[in-house]
Amino acid sequence: MQGGGVEQPMQMVLRVKHPSSLGSGGGGDEEEAGEGSSRSALSVFKAKEEQIERRKMEVREKVFAHLGRVEEESKRLAFIRQELEGMADPTRKEVESIRKRIDTVNRQLKPLGKTCVKKVSPHRHIYEVLEAYNEKSKEKALLVNRLIELVSESERMRMKKLEELNKTVDSLY
Repeated sequence: MQGGGVEQPMQMVLRVKHPSSLGSGGGGDEEEAGEGSSRSALSVFKAKEEQIERRKMEVREKVFAHLGRVEEESKRLAFIRQELEGMADPTRKEVESIRKRIDTVNRQLKPLGKTCVKKVSPHRHIYEVLEAYNEKSKEKALLVNRLIELVSESERMRMKKLEELNKTVDSLY
């Protein structure tokens, strides 16, 4: 469709400037009118071409602006994905250590508990075993409480991080 609009003014210009049309006698006013209309058509054509070129540049600038934003958002999304994939329990090592200590205390408590149940004859020995059993039970209770605190803290920290990442994703759109 655009090609048809371009051909017509070009043909008019070619017809006017063609030597065979210039050599015919009479009609000098017609030639001037034809030349004026061809100049008018040519200037309209040039103006349209310039308008199309300006519009093309505007669209190109918009596309590049959008591409820049898309690239930035893509980088942010990649960062968020990395954060999610790498989101480990920040207290994992400490939790593992406490669990191992709880297992150790449990292994130490079993024989002490069995000894208390057997009721060894020397009273002094029973009190020592009972005292050791109570100490280990207290140690276990403290370790379990610390483990609960760590797990709660870890859950809170991870939820906070997830909320931050979620807000970041929401801000992209």
